[in-house]
Amino acid sequence: MTYCVGLQLDRGLVFMSDTRTNAGVDNVSTYRKMHTWEVAGERAMVLMTAGNLATTQAVVSLLDERNLAPSERSPSLLTAPSMFQAARLIGETLRGVIADARDSKSKANTFNATMIFGGQVAGSPPRLYMIYPEGNFIEAQPDTPFFQIGETKYGRPILVRAYDPAMTFEVAAKLLMVSFDSTIRANLSVSTPLDLQLLETDTCRLGLDRRIQDSDADFAAISDGWSDALRTAFHSLPDVTL
Repeated sequence: MTYCVGLQLDRGLVFMSDTRTNAGVDNVSTYRKMHTWEVAGERAMVLMTAGNLATTQAVVSLLDERNLAPSERSPSLLTAPSMFQAARLIGETLRGVIADARDSKSKANTFNATMIFGGQVAGSPPRLYMIYPEGNFIEAQPDTPFFQIGETKYGRPILVRAYDPAMTFEVAAKLLMVSFDSTIRANLSVSTPLDLQLLETDTCRLGLDRRIQDSDADFAAISDGWSDALRTAFHSLPDVTL
């Protein structure tokens, strides 16, 4: 399984993804699910993937190939005139890969994948999208300022309660660490290492790229502190009258 989150803040975009993939309890592997592209000062883009690993790898490989030899017939992320057009390209590529992989004996959802795509092209504001297997997509708005894909339910409550578009990158990273810690504790199919990527508004450059291991001091402190805070909050609640 997978867990990925993209946040849209006043300051920019924040992305975090886990790295666990599994095809049963005896076949667990680590793969990077976050992919980035950059033309420094002109554009910076981040893609996170969930779903069938072969599908997502094929999509990323095709996008990389088109970046090497863009043309009118094969546009690329590095030449797309806007984030909207880049999201469209990813959606079309995803839909095409799924269609090619599907045959009469396969179920339609076997090759499914969902993606979070965000970034900025110079001259326009940062954008954040959720891309579906059918190739269509939606954009983050003030009422829906973050997207999750994969195993979303355990990490969602803290995002809904604590998200603030004015928060700093440091606070946003803390929020995502709590969200991922809650998910990891509840579901064995999500695990470290975690990948964190920042993208500050109007820099059009990829910011901090950090891999968070089990031994990461910040993650361990937040995990332990969050557990202690929850226990303290629980015990401070009034007892139920029976």
